Amino acid sequence: MAAIKPLDAATTILVLDTGDDALETLLAFALEQRITAAKLQAIGAFRDATIAYWNAETKQYEDIAVREQVEVLSFLGDLTSSDSGPKVHVHVTLGRRGGNTIGGHLRRGIVHPTLELFVTRYDAVLRRAKDPATGLDLIALP
Repeated sequence: MAAIKPLDAATTILVLDTGDDALETLLAFALEQRITAAKLQAIGAFRDATIAYWNAETKQYEDIAVREQVEVLSFLGDLTSSDSGPKVHVHVTLGRRGGNTIGGHLRRGIVHPTLELFVTRYDAVLRRAKDPATGLDLIALP
């Protein structure tokens, strides 16, 4: 279970434990705190993950299973709102044993042993809307 501590008026750290699902934990926190716009940054490790590559030709995500212990070298993203609630959009770079990396859109990440996740919220409301050209839910600025 994640430990949560506000660092200042805008930033909170969530320290996730072994077995926590990074995206589920983050989404639950966003719902509880009613976050409508935030920046996300984290480092740590996963024991199991699924990332994805968005194929522009097919307009579909192609899942890539990462079934090994990896370091979370980079975890960058945002929290926005939509008609169905908060949306989490995160890209990761994962370090494999031996120094190789793999990266993409994070679909699932099971923490082991920890993930140190910083959430910096903003007073604005950022909303996502379906882009007709790509089919993706993109941030729609007024």
